[in-house]
Amino acid sequence: MPEGTKIVAQFKSADGDATGPPLNLPADVTPEQLELLLNQLLDQSEDPIPYSFYVGEDEIVKSLWTDRKDKSTEDAITIVYQPQAVFRVRAVSRCSSTLSGHTEAVLSCSFSPDGTQLATGSGDATVRIWDLNTETPHHTLKGHRGWVLSIAWSPDGKVLASGSMDNTVRLWDPKTGKALGELKGHTKWITSLAWEPYHLNPKANRLASSSKDHTVRVWDTALRRIAMTISQHTAAVTCVKWGGEGLIYTASQDKTIKVWNSNGILVKTLQGHGHWVNTLALSTDFVLRTGPFDHTGKRYATEEEGKAAALARYKAFKGSKPERLVSGSDDFTMFFWEPEASKKPLTRMTGHQKLVNHVSFSPDGRYIASASFDNSVKLWDGQTGKFLGNLRGHVGAVYQVCWSSDSRMLLSGSKDTTLKLWDIKKMKIKMDLPGHLDEVFAVDWSPGGDKVASGGKDKQLKIWRH
Repeated sequence: MPEGTKIVAQFKSADGDATGPPLNLPADVTPEQLELLLNQLLDQSEDPIPYSFYVGEDEIVKSLWTDRKDKSTEDAITIVYQPQAVFRVRAVSRCSSTLSGHTEAVLSCSFSPDGTQLATGSGDATVRIWDLNTETPHHTLKGHRGWVLSIAWSPDGKVLASGSMDNTVRLWDPKTGKALGELKGHTKWITSLAWEPYHLNPKANRLASSSKDHTVRVWDTALRRIAMTISQHTAAVTCVKWGGEGLIYTASQDKTIKVWNSNGILVKTLQGHGHWVNTLALSTDFVLRTGPFDHTGKRYATEEEGKAAALARYKAFKGSKPERLVSGSDDFTMFFWEPEASKKPLTRMTGHQKLVNHVSFSPDGRYIASASFDNSVKLWDGQTGKFLGNLRGHVGAVYQVCWSSDSRMLLSGSKDTTLKLWDIKKMKIKMDLPGHLDEVFAVDWSPGGDKVASGGKDKQLKIWRH
């Protein structure tokens, strides 16, 4: 690079708003210098926020000159900045306890929205709640007569729902371990559960359950009765998600994804997959999961305050863009949708060589990770659906992936009995976490980022810490 080369550059936010005037910068400016400059332009120099910078599709990692493909200095360039998480999650590196108790495989595990409680569902027909401070069993919730296939915390963390092979959904009080009631109506087993987001309904009393019987039922959990039945799918419904705009998304083995409003009226049918649709992920999943709780651990006195906090977090996350949806299927592909805007997919994401079992958006919505039976985890751009890279290392089918809350790391659980922790920036493995004696079916990272829980065929729950 010739010495003293200058470039005219304009900062723009991810939403496309210009920040500050066009600036005359040295051509070899580094991201650290850009960060300093931007925080001053935004009047945040006292409390600076970390950012990442992009020119077109290239991220600036070393300096503007080395990372930019086009070396022209004539044209003004646009530098798009995106805020990164202010806090850092430390990589988990050791198993702090192995908890036995379940007498069959652990099929699902989930931290509560505020990260203080942990629940697991198992093939022994029980749900267990674990005490995270002492890492001991807290309550065993008995009542189901079949495998517990899925569990879901209500967005206020006060109720736990479990869906089972015995065609029922049961509600539990996680503090006392008491049964709150059972929701009967499905004629086949329950495949997935989704609560209405907190900022739409701070009472947290509506739950959707999808089933093998081709229907989705929405329940009023306070009155323990059915609010409505959604039935237009012609095969088993594999997955249900309740979006931040009040839409319900259902994926089915009839190869379609259907979008409903919260009164149960069909809004759109998303077609394109050539085989069963297995899994859905929303760009807003993490914000909806944590609702009013964030990394500061603040508690809200009234439902109104909680609702306002949840709504503010949701709006800040979403910005001006619509909610994005990714679907993974047995046809080895994924589709990328913006269901509010159009029923046509934005793009088709191909590359896996076997069925796609699980997809997940990073908490900041910038990446998508997909797990497949072809032993690989693939990383995609969360805005465009463009392929970014492979995370290879597992020697068995990958069942599930989950993100750290700062979006800097990804964890995957596999048939090969290991968990692997990946560094997203370097696209390399960071930690190999062996320890399970058999396939790992379920894995979850606490919203606060301090713990990971995993369970599988060896009937044990493992808790991992830094």
